[in-house]
Amino acid sequence: MTEQVVQSAGKGAGTRAPGPPRPHFAGRERELRALDEDTTRAGLHTLSGHPSPYSRVLLVAGAPGSGRTTLAEEFVHRLCARTPGTVLRARLTDPGGTAVPTERTARDLLAALESSRTPQAGADEEALSAALRAELADRAGRDGRPLVLLLDDVARSQQVLDLLPESRDCLVVAVSSGPLTQVPDVRPCTLGGLDRAAAVSLLARRAGSAPRLTVDPRGAETLAELCGDLPAALALVGGWFGARPKLSVADAVALLRQVPDTPVPRGRPEPSAEADGAVDAGNATDATDAAGTADAADAADAPDGEHAADAEGAAGAAGVGDVADPETDAEDEHPAPPGPPAPYPPAPLVRAFRLVNGSLTGSHARLLRLLSLAPAASVDPLGASALAGCSVAAAHAALEEFVRLGLLRALGGSRYEVPGCLDPLLRAELEEHERPDEALLARARLLERTVRRLEACRAVCEPSGSPARKRLAGMPGALRFAHRTEARTWLEARRPELLAAARAAVADSEGRLDTLARRLVSGLARALDAHREPEAAAPELYRLHELVLDVAERGGLHRERAAALLYLGDLDAGTRRLETARARYRTALDSARAGDDPVAAGRALESLGGTYAELGDWERAADWYGRALALRLTRSTPADREAVARLHARLGAVHGRAGRRSEALRGWKAAAAAFRRLGDSASHARALSEAARVQEEADRPQDAVRLCGQALEAARRAGDVRLQAALRMRLADGCERLGDRRAARSNRAAGRRLLAALGEDGTGDGAGEAPAAGDAGPDAAGRYRSG
Repeated sequence: MTEQVVQSAGKGAGTRAPGPPRPHFAGRERELRALDEDTTRAGLHTLSGHPSPYSRVLLVAGAPGSGRTTLAEEFVHRLCARTPGTVLRARLTDPGGTAVPTERTARDLLAALESSRTPQAGADEEALSAALRAELADRAGRDGRPLVLLLDDVARSQQVLDLLPESRDCLVVAVSSGPLTQVPDVRPCTLGGLDRAAAVSLLARRAGSAPRLTVDPRGAETLAELCGDLPAALALVGGWFGARPKLSVADAVALLRQVPDTPVPRGRPEPSAEADGAVDAGNATDATDAAGTADAADAADAPDGEHAADAEGAAGAAGVGDVADPETDAEDEHPAPPGPPAPYPPAPLVRAFRLVNGSLTGSHARLLRLLSLAPAASVDPLGASALAGCSVAAAHAALEEFVRLGLLRALGGSRYEVPGCLDPLLRAELEEHERPDEALLARARLLERTVRRLEACRAVCEPSGSPARKRLAGMPGALRFAHRTEARTWLEARRPELLAAARAAVADSEGRLDTLARRLVSGLARALDAHREPEAAAPELYRLHELVLDVAERGGLHRERAAALLYLGDLDAGTRRLETARARYRTALDSARAGDDPVAAGRALESLGGTYAELGDWERAADWYGRALALRLTRSTPADREAVARLHARLGAVHGRAGRRSEALRGWKAAAAAFRRLGDSASHARALSEAARVQEEADRPQDAVRLCGQALEAARRAGDVRLQAALRMRLADGCERLGDRRAARSNRAAGRRLLAALGEDGTGDGAGEAPAAGDAGPDAAGRYRSG
């Protein structure tokens, strides 16, 4: 998960996109003082006379559950309370211990800053990190306001170095489990347990107002000692103790001592015979029944069977038919570099977790371990109900109980987060107690629920009475959105989780969730397209189409592969990465031919011609345009007829650039005839105008004047005043070359009158220049730009 927040902190300062609620803070005053002193203390480089140009880095290092993130948050909060400034937050390790790629972190931080430096979609990691460093250096110290970059769960030193700006006015606070030895002049603050008084205070606060801990101070200290004075373990034991008002401190100590603190075994139970390879029919039936129960409370007004659709779709999507051939599996083109293994929680935290987990009912314990499947470690009651196959109300009640016990953090707005220190414990519980097919079915139910939520998010943007709005009305009430603003707010708030869900579904090595993965990626792409401007949505859509490409390559889906490559090629070409675009278009052509998709093949051929034209290779551009034209001439759909006219124009343009005037004239005349048959008078006029230009360059003024006259008539029919003015001026020049000065004066006067009507005087450079049908050239997506 990458979580970015931009926050203006300090008294009287407004807050944009605030972070999660701050937890209760106790103790750590010595560590806070040390961090505060390190912000001003001269480093070794400065003392040696060679001060570092980079930002100062403070490191908060500690074991999972030691409260390292809480301490960093408290330090940043107090720092900005004294001097109002801007706080940026990013989490650099995904649940499961995978390091977040720098490209994703940098782009999300730039988006949070609303930076004008943000590179376009598809930019590489180096360009994005350089843009972020430049933006941070520019903003640091602006108006005397400090900038603090809080990097949580740092997996390795390079993650910090990639984001470190060259500015002493920016402070970086890194949170990690160990030393960052490659970061120069880092100031470490190593955490252990809380001091005993603070530990007992936290324990008492979590246990509630009962005086049991107060009247038995020695027992309270023993309980804190068994928890290792670790805040996470104290929170768990305190919540568990508070839920048992009749339990004495001595009994709690005895029960906690009985719990083993050895690491949880990582092995899975042996799968049953019917679980080998795919979800069995019995489990699919059970899941369908469970999902029906899950939506029963929220779908009373839904059509019959609607409330069970989630599980039916999930069971079908996770079936045997979607298992890909291992030989066709393709690895990610840009995998994240592996970080060090995630540190396992310390023994006191393992003991506290086992105590609390063992006290849960069977259904609650199962839901808790299934939460490790939640994307980005974030869940809401809808998602929890899909995972466990229970009602939304029951899931909500269970999540609230987990919060009271310290097993979850409430983020507000019915959203909850699994603490990072508990994630490996929950994953170990899942591996120990759930069969692989059961975990797969739970993931499928969650993905199906997410897909339907995205469908509702997009449908609310459709006009009233449309088929999409009718389907929206038939959805359960818990899935629907009341209006467009609510849907957009949900989409933006859940964007990290949705992207994480898509990545996790695609990453399934056996391809068992490929159908759901494709539906999820498609639904998310359409929702982003409906709620965002194209430029703002492009980076996310680029990521999503890369995921589609992975799924298509793994499953041998040639048409989907061609479509994804064409989209990615268009974005690459639009950002001038022409060689990358050319390679994508060439591969897309091969996939389109393998999938017998003439439409995609035609578009790939045309895009290849456009890419070579942008590169100035007119010979190859003409060759690829010719191949595209030959393919289009074998088909007779309206789209193919439009493409034929467009390709004739492009052939005329590239032949003209190459100096082959006869071929250029032939192309423009063929384009003019094709546009006339289509009834496109404006493009017909421009094609004739370009044919006249070729005649002028060939020193045939009579033919040029004749074609200009035909183009002028077509421009009148199209109502294109600017083109009429340009053609009048060109007619005047042609008549002068023929010696007909009277006609020249008449055409020039008419042209000036038309320009005056447009608010131009016709005397500036380039006045009256006709927009050429070929000068605009082919755009990256293969669309004809008619001026």
